[in-house]
Amino acid sequence: MALPPGSRSPKAVQLFEWLARPTQFLDRNYRRYGDFFTMSLAGIDAVVISDPAVIKQVFTGDPDVLHAGESNAAPLEAIVGSNSVLLLDGAEHLRQRKLMLPSFQGQRMRSYGDLMLEITEREADRFPIGRPFGLREHTASITLEIIMRAVFGIEDAQRLDALRERLTRLLNFGMNRFALAAIAIPWLRATLGRRMWSQFTAARAEIDEILYAEIAERRGDASIADREDVMSILLQATDENGNPLTDEELRDELMTLLVAGHETTATALAWGFDLLLHNRDKLDLLLAELAEQPEGGDYLDAVIKETLRLRPVLPAVARKLTEPIELNGCVLPAGARVSPSIYLTHRRPELYPAPEAFRPERFLGDNVPDTYSWIPFGGGIRRCLGASFALYEMKVAIPTILGRVALRSASSSPERVARRAITFAPARDTMVIADRLKSPSGGTSARTPVPA
Repeated sequence: MALPPGSRSPKAVQLFEWLARPTQFLDRNYRRYGDFFTMSLAGIDAVVISDPAVIKQVFTGDPDVLHAGESNAAPLEAIVGSNSVLLLDGAEHLRQRKLMLPSFQGQRMRSYGDLMLEITEREADRFPIGRPFGLREHTASITLEIIMRAVFGIEDAQRLDALRERLTRLLNFGMNRFALAAIAIPWLRATLGRRMWSQFTAARAEIDEILYAEIAERRGDASIADREDVMSILLQATDENGNPLTDEELRDELMTLLVAGHETTATALAWGFDLLLHNRDKLDLLLAELAEQPEGGDYLDAVIKETLRLRPVLPAVARKLTEPIELNGCVLPAGARVSPSIYLTHRRPELYPAPEAFRPERFLGDNVPDTYSWIPFGGGIRRCLGASFALYEMKVAIPTILGRVALRSASSSPERVARRAITFAPARDTMVIADRLKSPSGGTSARTPVPA
C-alpha cells in the first residue's frame, strides 16, 4: 500500500501554497502528476482525484469505509459544532439528514420565493450609483438575510439586528484563510493562534446566547405548527424512534445551514455577475430571455450551471478511509483521505472543451451534465442538503438584480480566484458600477418567483 506521487515540497510549504495560491497549486500538480496525486498538508495526506470514473467509486462507495464527517472535522467543527450533519458519519448522519431533508424539498421551497424576492429587491435598491463597489458584500447581505428569516425564522427586530451583527463578525473572522487555519489546526490554536482562538470563542459564545434563547422561546410557541421557517420545522421533527433534536443538535444544524448556505451562495452570485459582465454577449442573451420570461428560463439555468462549473465555490470534498481500498489501481491505506476535486474535474477538456471559457450553452438542450463530472454540491449520500435551496436562491436573485439595476464591470479583466477560508471567492469581491436604477414599476418587483 502506498500513496500516489505528489509534490515534493516540504509539508509546511504545501500548506502555505494551498492556503495562499490554491488554484496555482492544484494546476501545477495536475500538469505534473495527472488526475491522481497526493498533497500533504499539516500532517494530512490527501489523494486528489479528478477522473469522474474514480469519483463515482468514491461517491457510491461504502460510507462506513469512506467517512466524510470525520474528514470535515478539522476545518469546521469549531464553527458548526460536533453535532453538525457535515461532521457525522454512519447511522447518526443518516438520522440527522432524514430530519433535515423535508425542509429543502421543492414544495416547501416555493414558500421561500416571495421572501427571497423581497430581500433581493430591497438590497438591489441600496446599490450605490455611478461609482465602483464590491458586489459580493451586497450578495452576502442578501443571503444572510434570507438565512436569518427563512431558516432561523427570527422576527424580533432587535434580536435580528444583534444576530446579524454578531454573525457577520464571526464569519468575517472565520473567512480569513490564515485565521481559519489558526482555529482549525490544534497545534496552531495552542501556539501562534492562541489570541485568535480566544477572540473566536468569545464571538461564538455571543451567537450561541442568541440562538439558545431563540430555541427556548420557540419551543414554547403555541403557534409553532403554523410556522414555515426551518428552525420551527426541525423543532417538531422526530426520528423513527420518536426522538426530537436536542437543543445542542439544533444549534449545530442551524450554524451548519448558516455557514454552508450563506457564504457559498453569496460567492456564487458574485461569480455569476463577474462572468456575465465580462461576457457581454452571454449577458445580452440572458437579458433577452428575461424580457420574455421575467422569472428566467433555460438560459438562466444554463448560466447558473456554467458559473458553478467554471467557478466552483468549494474546491473539493473529502473522505477519510477507515480501511484500505483500491482506487485507480492503487491500494490506499486506512487513515488516508481521498479528495474528489471539484475544481480540476470541472476543467477536464474532454468533458468541457475550452474549459476556461464561459459557455452557458454547454448546458442547453440535451447537454445534461454527467452525475460525476458536474459536482459543485458533492455527490452520493453526502450531496449538499441545501443544493436545491441555493439554486432556487440564484434563480430568484439574478433576474431580480438585473431587473432593478444596469451593471457594468469596474475592472477590465475577470476576477482572479482567491481563497476565503474554505471557499474560492473573487479576489476583489466583484467590483461593479451601477449606471442607473430601473423604475420599480418597470423592473421585476411585480414578477412571481419561478417555482422551485
